[in-house]
Amino acid sequence: MKIENNLDTDQIKQLVWRLAIPSMLAQFVSVFYSIVDRMYIGNIAKTGELALAGVGVCGPIVTLVSSFAFLVGIGGAPLMSICMGQKDKKKAKKILANCFFMLLVISFAITVIALTIRKPLLMWFGASKVIFPYADEYISIYLCGTIFALMSVGMNQFIICQGYAKTAMKTVMLGAILNILLDPLFIFVLHMGVRGAAFATVLSQAGSCIYVLSFLFSNKVSIKISFGGYQWKIVGRVLMVGLTPFLIIAFDNILIIALNTVIQRYGGAGRGDMLLTCTTIVQSFMLLITMPMSGITGGTQTILGYNYGARRPDRIKKAFFYITLLCFGFSLIMFVIAQTVPQFFVRIFTEEQEYIDLTVWAIKRYTLGVLLLAIQYALVDGLTGMGMTKWSISFSMFRKLIFFVCIFILPKCTDIVNIFFAEPISDVLGPIVTMVGFSVVMKKTLAELKN
Repeated sequence: MKIENNLDTDQIKQLVWRLAIPSMLAQFVSVFYSIVDRMYIGNIAKTGELALAGVGVCGPIVTLVSSFAFLVGIGGAPLMSICMGQKDKKKAKKILANCFFMLLVISFAITVIALTIRKPLLMWFGASKVIFPYADEYISIYLCGTIFALMSVGMNQFIICQGYAKTAMKTVMLGAILNILLDPLFIFVLHMGVRGAAFATVLSQAGSCIYVLSFLFSNKVSIKISFGGYQWKIVGRVLMVGLTPFLIIAFDNILIIALNTVIQRYGGAGRGDMLLTCTTIVQSFMLLITMPMSGITGGTQTILGYNYGARRPDRIKKAFFYITLLCFGFSLIMFVIAQTVPQFFVRIFTEEQEYIDLTVWAIKRYTLGVLLLAIQYALVDGLTGMGMTKWSISFSMFRKLIFFVCIFILPKCTDIVNIFFAEPISDVLGPIVTMVGFSVVMKKTLAELKN
């Protein structure tokens, strides 16, 4: 197969564009079919709002499961990119083999453990007695497809890092199309409700998984999946690099759990369930911003990793500039949408006017800081792509710590609905600190590469 992008010789601006856009679209489509799930669930007759709240409570578990895919995928892909920049294909092949085996082992372990403890987890994550049955139905089926979720997401990173961004996009689109077609069939035609949504998700992930693995086992890529050469040293390096995105996603789960718990505590039984439903919709909208941005930054990590390995600081600086510019442009568009017409998004989940009014208000507040958040994503994920995880995790955790503190302080000082201001506060203060720290770190790093 013809190489889509030559990381060694193509112009940086063109590389960023050609790698970022397909990855961004892939993540956008991925979010879209997640939203389609929730849209159909929210429109189930009589029980839609409660079922939607139940699926929202499952969110942290679903996200935590996917974080293991990023632990291995984003942990191994930058290392593989650096090896490719150093022209060391033998080592790059070993990294891919080890990552594939790691995902197999992790998938089995997560499936067994999560199914065993899912009930106390759901209660801990904020499920009331009313919404627990819906949450339990959904997550029990979803966890059975853990291997498909991890393989499709984790191994797709190794397609992107070899320059096949369009192929990686197709894998996500395949899953999205399957999910969109299967959701109404299982939920409404077969009257399976929440269980139908879970089955549709698992089957769509299985389709993506088959596509990803068939591509990486084929001769279409220069570095394909092989067996053997397993080394603890490689596993350790992958885990060290992947620890940053893993901890970021894991801590996001903690924040969501804390947010749900605080809402239930201060909102009370009736109002708490209503706020949880609104929070689920708000977070769905936020995913339309953060996931495509992570597609931009994740798809272009291979440019930074490759040129870091090749010791080419000028190309690194150019890449950071164009990546940040693209993230900012996208976030500006989404900011305008969030502040002007969020009601059109909310109405696809519910027709209850009380829910609509509260959720529209919440989206406008929750997204006030997304312009600076775009810079945060570009810089933190860029550092991860270069293997500089010590700094990326520090900058990311600082922002999340601010959010964590705010969700406990705000309800004590004001009405519980103002908890939605925790996000913009962290999205402003966090990136400011990141920009200052990044400028110091990169100045030193680029100077070392020149020597």
